[in-house]
Amino acid sequence: MGVPVETPAVPDGMVPPPETLPIFPATRNRDHRWRRFYLAPRFKLLLALIYAFGWTTFSVWIAQGWAADIGAYLTPVGGWIVVVLIAVLPGFVVGLMTMSLVLDRQPPLKLQDPVIPVTVIIAAFNEEAGIAETIQRLAVSDYSGPLPLILANNGSTDATVERALAAAAEAGIELSVVNEPTPGKCFALNTALATVRTPYVITVDADTLVHPQAVRRLMSRLLTGPGHVVAVASTVLVRNSRVNLLTRMQEWDYWVGIAAVKRMQGMYSSTLVAQGAFSVYETAAVREIGGWPDAIGEDIVVTWRIMSEGARVLFEPTAVAFTDVPVDLRHFMLQRSRWARGMFEGLRAVPPWRQKSTRAKLMAGVDLLVPFLDIGYLLLIPGVILWIAGFPLLVSMWTLLVLPVTFLMYGIMRHFQSSRVFAQLGLRVRKNAFAYVCFLVFYQAICSTSSLIGYLQEVTRQNRRWK
Repeated sequence: MGVPVETPAVPDGMVPPPETLPIFPATRNRDHRWRRFYLAPRFKLLLALIYAFGWTTFSVWIAQGWAADIGAYLTPVGGWIVVVLIAVLPGFVVGLMTMSLVLDRQPPLKLQDPVIPVTVIIAAFNEEAGIAETIQRLAVSDYSGPLPLILANNGSTDATVERALAAAAEAGIELSVVNEPTPGKCFALNTALATVRTPYVITVDADTLVHPQAVRRLMSRLLTGPGHVVAVASTVLVRNSRVNLLTRMQEWDYWVGIAAVKRMQGMYSSTLVAQGAFSVYETAAVREIGGWPDAIGEDIVVTWRIMSEGARVLFEPTAVAFTDVPVDLRHFMLQRSRWARGMFEGLRAVPPWRQKSTRAKLMAGVDLLVPFLDIGYLLLIPGVILWIAGFPLLVSMWTLLVLPVTFLMYGIMRHFQSSRVFAQLGLRVRKNAFAYVCFLVFYQAICSTSSLIGYLQEVTRQNRRWK
């Protein structure tokens, strides 16, 4: 988990620059005869909803006494509000995710060696420290098709461009540089997008290391996906996980938490964020919606707009990349508050009811519950402390019923990530038991606090803060 990836030797040959590449038609393989028994995603979603609502109904029934106890201190309505925030809503969401993961049977990658040209855009601002390694990892990709690289230089004042060109020359690949002086990642991406001549485009953050097989697996999922698939999100894991306890907890979050959410959404062809760190998009689809918007969560908004056109967005768990995460609490909370604001931007730009697909409506609709979940998580820890001290004012023993389902969900993801993702890629999982316990007990409270700050900043329209 977060381990350095051994890379093969640099392949022979030069990759032609973007302007020399014609736009080829996208050839897709839609053969699904490999399935002995196929349960359509809409039926899987129906079963997952039945389970989630069943669990919720059971939770409400057993929580009547608990709500009455809290109501004695507040009001009957107040008692039920606390119960819903702490137990009922989390139980519903966790139940929906758990049953979805149990039912998920992702199709194998039928197209093992795609060759359709795809352009990689690397947006960078003062990334001289890590840009060379990012390019070197892309240079040893096992993708057989043309893979031109574009550095979208967003007004860097350091040696980012020089080091990028030197790394590309050393690796024997062609790198184009596009300069965009207007501050903002979206402007750099859109300027680079205007020069793309391939039917598909991949975005990679300047501090992200891509596994040698990742581009091939990402493209294979896109080209063999069902229906109108125009984007695929990857698995992003933590690169600097050994720094301290905070980065180790984030390692677990990326490895099982975020991956579980994306896997559930991807099963319903409605991955809500094709993250800018490493994702592939159909070039024409991004252009049709006007490119990346000027937003904190530009990747969130662009994904929701793509889905609102009736397109599908998938998730490929074996397309792995490693990224740096914040190493101190201040920067971590700033990042998570930006993510929360980005979710609000997505909800405002494309409300869930404006999605064309029913499954997309439901997946996006879950995000409407997230702020209430964050409030509930903040009530949970003081409630548990009071309960242990003998004062079950907020939490009772029935609250703990949500924990087995949560542990089951994480257990499923740990097994899947170890046996089906890391095993295929030759990666290994580092032992990280103490951080896992801290992740389960404390991590969500920190995230929820950061998110609530972000919601408040967005509601009050405060100025954006990037660092």
